Amino acid sequence: MRLLLVEDDDLLADSLSEVLEDEGYRVDLAALVREAEALMASEEYSLVILDLGLPDGSGLDLLGRWRRAGHALPILALTARDSWEDKVAGLHRGADDYLTKPYHEAELLARLHALLRRGSNAVDNILRLNGIALDEATQRVCGIDGTWHTLTATEFCLLRYLMRHPGRVHSKARLLDQLYTLEQDAAAPNLVEVYVGRLRRLLGKDVIQTRRGQGYVFPSL
Repeated sequence: MRLLLVEDDDLLADSLSEVLEDEGYRVDLAALVREAEALMASEEYSLVILDLGLPDGSGLDLLGRWRRAGHALPILALTARDSWEDKVAGLHRGADDYLTKPYHEAELLARLHALLRRGSNAVDNILRLNGIALDEATQRVCGIDGTWHTLTATEFCLLRYLMRHPGRVHSKARLLDQLYTLEQDAAAPNLVEVYVGRLRRLLGKDVIQTRRGQGYVFPSL
């Protein structure tokens, strides 16, 4: 699952990116409004963490433009502005949640997970679909036979993305976009086949279906 982190503080951005990567997310960084706008126009993200005070413009104005343009993904505002008026303004512009600096990493992750759960209708940290249970906290999966398996980081990212978007056909290129950030070297499309194969061996061959010439789908039934 791929996130956009808009933060101009290099140390904070690097630290937070590392935390998010450890949680199995892929993170693209933007330090400026214009960089964030360019990434949002060209890439697909599941959530944005947005600092409201950016060197080349207002994050609040950027947030408003994204909402007016129809970007409906969850956006968590992250800022040093801690007055209730600032929080109200941020929520009115379209933020789904608002967290002030300094913050505890555990609180930020809890809020992030809560925002992502809303989109999937999940009620806890376990995604359940078609008899498969994916524990996002431990990055383990339970198959139909009741056996739990520990996943690698890439296996976890791939399965979580497919389970959060069931019933949709995803091309290999789209799945690679979710597995790797822009700063990483481009991976071969065949890598998706390798990880899909591993997940099928763990969970059963029909858990992830192939649509010839199109990609892969996690059935929504």
